[in-house]
Amino acid sequence: MARTYYDQDADLQIVRSKRVAVIGYGSQGHAHALNLRDSGVEVRVGLAEGSRSREKARLAGITVGSASEVSEWAEVIMLLAPDTIQPELYRREIEPFLIAGKTLMFGHGFNIRFGTIRPAAEIDVSMVAPKAPGHRVRETYLAGQGTPALLAVDQDPSGQALALALSYARALGCTRAGVIATSFAEEAETDLFGEQAVLCGGVSELVKAGFDTLVEAGYQPEVAYFECLHELKLIVDLFYQGGLNYMRYSVSDTAEYGGYTAGERIISPAVRQEMGRLLAAVQDGSFARQWIDECRRGCPGFKARRAQERNHPIEKVGAELREKMPFLKEFNIEERRKAPAEGVVSSPESPSDPITFF
Repeated sequence: MARTYYDQDADLQIVRSKRVAVIGYGSQGHAHALNLRDSGVEVRVGLAEGSRSREKARLAGITVGSASEVSEWAEVIMLLAPDTIQPELYRREIEPFLIAGKTLMFGHGFNIRFGTIRPAAEIDVSMVAPKAPGHRVRETYLAGQGTPALLAVDQDPSGQALALALSYARALGCTRAGVIATSFAEEAETDLFGEQAVLCGGVSELVKAGFDTLVEAGYQPEVAYFECLHELKLIVDLFYQGGLNYMRYSVSDTAEYGGYTAGERIISPAVRQEMGRLLAAVQDGSFARQWIDECRRGCPGFKARRAQERNHPIEKVGAELREKMPFLKEFNIEERRKAPAEGVVSSPESPSDPITFF
């Protein structure tokens, strides 16, 4: 069984006694900074001089400085910039101020797992990774609840890295829901695999394939949209509330039977084998190297695929249908890129400006 920590396992006073710098004010950054502040922690945010997030942080009552300024000031540094920006940002503005007794923290295991950041041996290195986008981390905290998180310690010369990480997790509200002990490698590998095989890659392709199949067979695109995309939220909400069997309990017997008979035909042995190959590419670092190289080249393939996906027919018919539903707030992605809201960080070094990160 996984080791899980709750409020009673974490001493909030530990992080309250520290000066904490949060590098980044995007999806996770704004939630970490505000939750820490509201939990009685002295916190500052590190942002580039021209960042449009500086004003948002200041309006929220957070002290802002450059990454180097807040790193020099802080005893605990939480690095929440996008993965591909972190190594250069670390070398240039954080590493010069890391001395014995300080703690470097991460919200994702990517750069420690794949060796693009290698802190000195005398530095405590830990991770608190909430299992939700930043806006949910903030919302649940304000509601007196919390989001689960993963926690790991990679270096512990002080002998206090775990206690501090737990205290930090409690300040975020995560120990209200449960914090699971893991490693940087396990968090990074499972996170990347889950995004690719299920959450972002697998589900998106399944939705498009179902939509395309119905439309090509002569059915109305609007009906195909509702059957293959719109109703997905109902199913996911049931998963979230009570697991797979609660979904099966809640739908009709016809839907349950059809799920049993068809599910294994869609997710066939060949699909499972491909998932194994995806996992192997994550584990051996080839996906990380591919993504880092893509970013170094200015992300031509990434940007081209993003543009292609925006023009899929399901996006066009979906936008038209959602416009007729006043209870849904339609998001104009291009407008949000020009004026990023909380949950988005801008950087000239990111593959697109801005890029959302969890």
